[in-house]
Amino acid sequence: MQQTRFELKYLLKESVAERVREFARGHLDLDPFAAGRPDYSYDVHSLYLDSDSLEIYWRTVNGDKNRFKLRLRYYDDRADAPVFFEIKRRMDNAILKQRAGVKRSAAPLLLRGQLPGPEDLCGDGAETMAAVQRFVRLMIELEATPRSHIRYLREAYLSDNDHLRVTMDRHILSEPQLDSTIRVKMDNPVRSFEGLVVLELKFTERFPNWFRELVRMANAMQTGAAKYVSGVGGLGSRRVGARHAEVLEEESLLSNFRPGDDLPTSVRQELGPGNKRKT
Repeated sequence: MQQTRFELKYLLKESVAERVREFARGHLDLDPFAAGRPDYSYDVHSLYLDSDSLEIYWRTVNGDKNRFKLRLRYYDDRADAPVFFEIKRRMDNAILKQRAGVKRSAAPLLLRGQLPGPEDLCGDGAETMAAVQRFVRLMIELEATPRSHIRYLREAYLSDNDHLRVTMDRHILSEPQLDSTIRVKMDNPVRSFEGLVVLELKFTERFPNWFRELVRMANAMQTGAAKYVSGVGGLGSRRVGARHAEVLEEESLLSNFRPGDDLPTSVRQELGPGNKRKT
């Protein structure tokens, strides 16, 4: 498990995001993975799993305090590049992410419930195998299978100790994917949060003062911006292979979210009452 992390999300116009970039550069370093890339950004691909009844989707929509997402994350289509199997948990107020890298050739077998051999793992053998086993256990218990491929461009800034991160995600695309192929090409995707930039402020300890200053400078309000949920809302239940499960439209999801409710009391107090809108 990574360290406990808190995440705050905001939707920005591009003109505001450019000011956020300059502000963040005064406090954090550009993610080395983005060095030399156009617009300081790199591709992120995620393959999300869910049950036939879209249980993971509905847990998020309903705001369950203890929930998780199952996804594969990768960054390109190179044969030698790893694929990361991730469990992203929300435990009450905290975000915990467990991540295990495996060789690309082993990913389809793992999605069918077959554990990889030691030669298929990337990183520490014991820890990686434990993470893979936990992923497979949750996948089997939920009867989760691939549902949606999501792609976006990420601009990221981070502190030396990785306790602080500022990320801005653009051009978020979603399309159905019901098989275990690891691919980057999309055929007919839908767009989420079109014309907007998803800003995330991530921290592991206290909410830094300069985060508060950044939010005030951007005149931003915390909101919900779950990429998987938004993508499913745009695609519809049939296209993601759901049975007897309807989905909400993206506008409904955003209007029903109450910013700040999922943060610890100390952070809500630091942000002040203006962070939450009335419902």
